[in-house]
Amino acid sequence: MGLMERLRRSGTAWARTIVAFQPPGLPRGGHAGEPSGQMVTQIERTPEDEFKIRLAYNDERNREASFLVKKRYADAGYVSKEGRTQHGCPEQITLLSYHKERVVGTLTVGMDVGQGLHADELYREEIDRLRASGHKVAEFTKLAIDTNLASKQVLASMFHIAYIHLRRIWRYTDMVIEVNPSHVAFYKRMFGFQELGPQRLCPRVNAPALLLWLESDHVDRMIAEYGGKPQLAKQARSIYPYLFSPNKDQEITKRLIKSEREG
Repeated sequence: MGLMERLRRSGTAWARTIVAFQPPGLPRGGHAGEPSGQMVTQIERTPEDEFKIRLAYNDERNREASFLVKKRYADAGYVSKEGRTQHGCPEQITLLSYHKERVVGTLTVGMDVGQGLHADELYREEIDRLRASGHKVAEFTKLAIDTNLASKQVLASMFHIAYIHLRRIWRYTDMVIEVNPSHVAFYKRMFGFQELGPQRLCPRVNAPALLLWLESDHVDRMIAEYGGKPQLAKQARSIYPYLFSPNKDQEITKRLIKSEREG
């Protein structure tokens, strides 16, 4: 049984909010605001003004994610081409961030379970070198944030929940992402990505792309040092102070593992 089929069968558990947080005084219109506030993880119902991270476990939620991705791509001048690539589609999950039941962010993670990754279309040689060295590689795709509600905390929360799935539950050691060359500096600074492949034309969006690579060991170190410490944001100059604390990381991991087993 595939991953998404297991999640659909455990739909009641996975339909719940995974995590919620309330950044007061959230600035509007910026790419990277400076929110503050506490994150809540033990929840069944949440106030309307909180942000919520949920799994896109059914067609309706997947359509919501797709709509935001297409809108943000169109705003950037990209044309997203749906469908399978020549290397097939990886097994994947999509996370959604909600504010007052409106989707304000989405991120998809793809797992290398035999069908390859989307990034193999352009960067098979580079990714195969990681595989040959014993690395277990996953990919981030279709990251989109509503710029009217953009915040580092929204981005950090989606990234951390995705990371928990990949690292804690499925034991991936490396992550790759294809980004526009103009965004490379952001991903290097905020997450610690490194360049893995040269610039090439991505046919899925008809735009140039670079392959970036991130080791899970680096993320683990950053979470241990900075996670849950937004007061260190200026010192760290990265996304990591906005991630959950190590204790919250463990708490969420245990709940997600329990939900999957119950499914």
